[in-house]
Amino acid sequence: MVHRVGLGLVRSRFHRRLTRFATMLIPALLLAMPCLQTPPIVDLPAIELGHWRAELESPGGALPFGLDVQSAKDGLAVWIVNGSERIQIPNVKLRAGMLTLDMDHYQSRITAKLDEDGRGLTGTWRKAGAKKQQTEMEFFAEWGDAPRFPADEEAIDPGQTRKLEGRWLVRFSSSEEPAVGVFSAGKDGRATGTFLTSLGDYRFLAGSFRSGRLRLSCFDGAHAFLFDALMSEAGYLRGDFWSRDTWHESWSAELNSEAKLSDPFGLSVWNDKVSVDSLSFFNPDTMEMASLGDKEFAGPVRLIQLFGTWCPNCHDEAPFLSELWRTYHDQGLQIVGLAFEHSASKKIAITQIRRFSEKHAIPYPVLVGGTSDKKEATDSFRGLKEVIAYPTVLFVDSTGRVRKIHTGFTGPAAGALHEREKERFHELIRDLLEEAASKKR
Repeated sequence: MVHRVGLGLVRSRFHRRLTRFATMLIPALLLAMPCLQTPPIVDLPAIELGHWRAELESPGGALPFGLDVQSAKDGLAVWIVNGSERIQIPNVKLRAGMLTLDMDHYQSRITAKLDEDGRGLTGTWRKAGAKKQQTEMEFFAEWGDAPRFPADEEAIDPGQTRKLEGRWLVRFSSSEEPAVGVFSAGKDGRATGTFLTSLGDYRFLAGSFRSGRLRLSCFDGAHAFLFDALMSEAGYLRGDFWSRDTWHESWSAELNSEAKLSDPFGLSVWNDKVSVDSLSFFNPDTMEMASLGDKEFAGPVRLIQLFGTWCPNCHDEAPFLSELWRTYHDQGLQIVGLAFEHSASKKIAITQIRRFSEKHAIPYPVLVGGTSDKKEATDSFRGLKEVIAYPTVLFVDSTGRVRKIHTGFTGPAAGALHEREKERFHELIRDLLEEAASKKR
């Protein structure tokens, strides 16, 4: 369902697009006039600090998110804001009235022209994808603490907001397997939540729930999600989901406290005829092929992680794996990352791996696994019957046998479910370390 936006917003977007066109046309006209040998001195605008309401123009309408702009020692510091989530943008530049927000770990960038008053931005978000695909969406931002979604004039019904609270059984039109939704709404109509699937979660979603209409969005530099649904009198949710500028599907949900997903430890299957140690991958540190059986990757207990630097759920999992390494490495735990990247270029893959490793202060080795195409990844990591999702983590015991495989990752947006998933990792590692120690006695 696509809803109309208010006339004021339409005029505002028209004005911003007209301004953008003018800022492109005027310099061209000036260049075409030879009589103007010396350009006029123009005072460049200073950007307003504080909260900004930003949006991407998606096929489903405005996809909003927050920006927090602050001064820093070397210029500006900018954070993306989705509810309680704050993501600092690694590289920020403001030069000649042009703001660049570079999220190079995702090969993602926002470039925007600053308005003369320093309180508006107009530009584009671009992101490189698999197989040379390119996402490009119009970007706008205005200074001030405006609501994420425009508020209607109707009073908020506290009874209706309570109807949103809880666990929902969700069905997306593109998937036979149900998902789980977890939502909450405050007295001010602000809503937060996430969707959980067997392959991972939809991260921190934020928005509003007013007059029976639920609107949620998320932008993190890689994902650009927009959800819009109506609640029926019977309490069911039905709506639409847009991702970036290419994906759309419908979804429905019903309140169900017993809604759950398949066990992530029971989805992927290993072929026991294949030895993990027989697999070899490119090592960016030595610039040579390396076997997983090499001494530097050995340990009585090993975790082999299949991931991609382009994958937000993998970014959620990486700090946790680093935490596990620091907790258990002295007891014998080793972790090896295998990066499956969008680009087939080793040079680009190595650059992205180094950015990823620096961002998360990863203490364990990371090898180039191959391309992110799941069929190609399955051929490369041939012990798995199928690479279902990124990330996937194999638990390997002291004999080299794959004991468990965990598919996907439930990130911090899932709250208590995230903590429970982390505890299962701890329990399994402790059991395998104890088993390895007992064999030495």
